[in-house]
Amino acid sequence: MRERHASRSAHRAGEFEAFVAGAAGRLLHTATLLTAEPPDDNPHARRLLGLSLAHTYACWDRLRGEDPYDLARQYLATRFAREAWHRYRGGLGRSRRHPAGTLGGLAPQERLILVLRLYEGVAEEQTAALLGLPVERVRTICDRATATLLHPPARPARRAAQAEAEAKAATP
Repeated sequence: MRERHASRSAHRAGEFEAFVAGAAGRLLHTATLLTAEPPDDNPHARRLLGLSLAHTYACWDRLRGEDPYDLARQYLATRFAREAWHRYRGGLGRSRRHPAGTLGGLAPQERLILVLRLYEGVAEEQTAALLGLPVERVRTICDRATATLLHPPARPARRAAQAEAEAKAATP
């Protein structure tokens, strides 16, 4: 009996290790996009990934044919949304500080929807169901986030002038 249980546990661990080997890189990239951290310095993204993989491992025996990547991605997205909700004072709207990454100028909700829709290829209906939003709202937020990335707002003149002055002072 013990040997059979040990064999099953080893098989389960092997399956999960194979899943992690194949999916962890993409999930980490997704988490890094969500947190808008630089790829080489992403502690929040790594924490999200660890929590997501731990949850997936805990549910591994109950998957019954479900896609483990989908489960991990859903947990990653909902965990990010929950943390963003608490971090930004009860809302996923615009925050006062902007992360430095390419998506740093977007609000957490905009990043979440944009990453799910464009990077992960999740359908509007699935994204809306996952986040508890109407499909039209998901479409609007995704369109606004895409427009912001394609046509970023102009920097205020004072900050632009300061950046220019700093660049001139830095050159010999």
